[in-house]
Amino acid sequence: MNSMENTLPLNPDENLETMENLADSGFGDILREFETQKTPEREDVGRGMLKGHVLRITPDGVVVDIGRKMEGMLPLDLVTGRDGQVIVQLGQKLEVSVAGRTDDGYYRLAVQKVEAPKDWSGIEQAFENKLTVSGTVLEVVKGGLRVDIGERAFMPASRSGARDVSEMAKLVGQKIECRITKFDKEKEDVVVDRRVLLEETSAQRKQEAFASLAEGTVLKGRVRTLTDFGAFVTIGEVDGLLHVSDMSWTRVTKPSDVLKEGDEVQVKILKINPATRKISLGMKQLQPEPWTAAAEQLQVGQRVNGKVMRLADFGAFVELMPGIEGLIRMIDLTWDKRIRKPEDVVKVDDIVEVQILDMKPAERKIGLGLKQLVEDPWAAAKAKYPLGSVVEAAVTDLQIFGAFIALGPGVEGMVHVADITREKRIEHPKDVLKVGQIVKAVVTEFEVDRRRIRLSIKQLEPTSADHFIAENAVGDLVTGRVSDVNNNKIKVQLAEGVTGVCMLPKAQGGGSESAGGGGKVDISSLGAMLNARWKEGTGSDTDKNQVRVGQIRQVKIVAMDPESKRIEVSLVD
Repeated sequence: MNSMENTLPLNPDENLETMENLADSGFGDILREFETQKTPEREDVGRGMLKGHVLRITPDGVVVDIGRKMEGMLPLDLVTGRDGQVIVQLGQKLEVSVAGRTDDGYYRLAVQKVEAPKDWSGIEQAFENKLTVSGTVLEVVKGGLRVDIGERAFMPASRSGARDVSEMAKLVGQKIECRITKFDKEKEDVVVDRRVLLEETSAQRKQEAFASLAEGTVLKGRVRTLTDFGAFVTIGEVDGLLHVSDMSWTRVTKPSDVLKEGDEVQVKILKINPATRKISLGMKQLQPEPWTAAAEQLQVGQRVNGKVMRLADFGAFVELMPGIEGLIRMIDLTWDKRIRKPEDVVKVDDIVEVQILDMKPAERKIGLGLKQLVEDPWAAAKAKYPLGSVVEAAVTDLQIFGAFIALGPGVEGMVHVADITREKRIEHPKDVLKVGQIVKAVVTEFEVDRRRIRLSIKQLEPTSADHFIAENAVGDLVTGRVSDVNNNKIKVQLAEGVTGVCMLPKAQGGGSESAGGGGKVDISSLGAMLNARWKEGTGSDTDKNQVRVGQIRQVKIVAMDPESKRIEVSLVD
């Protein structure tokens, strides 16, 4: 009935006529006539969306110009927001459809959706001036967060200030401050950044905190990160470096041996560099300087126990007190010159007794000695190895000039290359010797001040004289060649390298001296001597009895000394 009533003519007379006709006609005929009847309002109903604009807003509705002789009317409930306010403005363009006529003759209009016009001026101004805006985090979306800043904006996850998804989820529902980094009015695209504000705020706080620091200040901090060279400690809003050398007066190999991440520590500001904004921190500086105590408690010549901390090519470092180390140089580790490496004497963590040789507290240096606590082997060496004594020991080293022989702990002897053998001339000791070989040698020289013992191997080798003495006996007759005539003594070569000594009779000795050209000559016998020389080789008895160099004579062995290798002979007429 309502639809019927809305389509009846507005003229009362026409209404009456229609009612009369209804009485005379059947209802079906009347309905068919109504459906085929064309009126101005029926021509617009159902023809789709029409474009119009708002002319005025009245208490009864919104009047819209839709380009017809009669305006249209939008009910207020279609253009009212949640807060009860009308959400359209004068002149605003709308798309509407005709739903019928109002009692006042207006087209009754309908609209699918009417959105309040967006005011982008505030967002645009904040974007252009890089202003900070407030917003509420609505939800976590793909790649970031949705934020309400008056309009919906997108915040990338990397610019949220959160470290992971769980932290991002905690931001939902929170009020945050951010900055607009992208604004496209046409596409209604707004992107915001929270991290930039957090970084600026952090930088500001750090600047203020840095300015408030002073060298020498003692503060509490927390270990943030450990490295090979130290630890970064957060003090307030800034970080400082605690170098490994400033952690303890004792030697620290690794920072992790002393600290761990998250530890709360008390540190002293050692240095501030305003240009690089670097801060150096120290922990050991809060403890008493150990070298002050060392200078009072330690003295040169004192014997102390210590722990071997580390080894170097040149010696061993020994900790005497916490934070106090001394050095045993290689030369002071042992009397034994054969030892070339500290690890052959001591090991790390060994507890050793040492003697303080020198102290320089100002330079933080202490010289220590280990060998000084045992007897110097050279003190008894001279009595143990006298000249002429024979030693038997191993070869420890070979050099081009000779071979070194170990005689005992800390004592070595040297055999010169010329004293190694009689058999042949050698260029290098390695030609006949090798390291580790056991040899016999005789002590030929001993120099205590220079700590040097000279040895000879060849002197223990059998000589030609040794062989001759072994093969002959006193009283034997042998033949030899006169090699020298001097005064009343002649030398006779008995064999290769073997010489016998013969004493001449006094009468012969005078003639010998004359014949040898030595001493004074008797003038009365000069003629006879000259005559003998001129007649040499004649075979006279006088010539046979005369001794001269080169003469072959038979001699008798009268004495032999194997130790001195001396052989005495007498001429046989």
